[in-house]
Amino acid sequence: MSKTALIAGATGLVGEQLLGLILREDYYDKVIVLTRRPIKKHGEKLVNLLVDFEDLEGYASQIKADDIYCCLGTTMKKAGSKDMFRQVDFTYPYQIAKFAHTNGAQQFLLISALGANAISSIFYNKVKGEVEEAIASVGFKCYHIFRPSLLMGPRQEKRLGEILGKAFFKVFGFIFLGPLKKYEAIDSVRVARAMFAIARQSNAGRHIHESKELQQY
Repeated sequence: MSKTALIAGATGLVGEQLLGLILREDYYDKVIVLTRRPIKKHGEKLVNLLVDFEDLEGYASQIKADDIYCCLGTTMKKAGSKDMFRQVDFTYPYQIAKFAHTNGAQQFLLISALGANAISSIFYNKVKGEVEEAIASVGFKCYHIFRPSLLMGPRQEKRLGEILGKAFFKVFGFIFLGPLKKYEAIDSVRVARAMFAIARQSNAGRHIHESKELQQY
């Protein structure tokens, strides 16, 4: 039986790694990526769907696949405001989830963040928690939430917080043992591997995968 994957956020740190992994394997017959601009990757089974994320409803019928991988995310600095941050990290993923479910998607895999909590007093964590809950209400057969710690890997843009974080973990990484293990920085490729491996298991229900678990991949 043919299977289709759809990736939102395929130009990001995890999404780009994930797309490469999926294209190298034969698990999916077609891979759809939603982007604002054309991507550099090519392949027989790759379909690059150019969309205006501010008008996703106009592409609703094309947001159709068996498995949906949502790797969308930004930072407060890049977004410029709380409203824009919420639009990227809540509105876009939630809309994609609703349209995909309507079109028959069975599985949704979401990159969230360590500390996500819908009732958190920290805005970032609160939005991440809220989108987790909103997508849970959509009703996918299989719903997987991934909560990585600080992501490491090659980015197109430099983020000061991550540069400092990398330097810190390089020197003091040895202290992240036992209960502190979940705070250890994680390589983006591990998260991508975890998403792809877990998707192939097709485990029904809602599952949360914390950073400590993701380190195993």
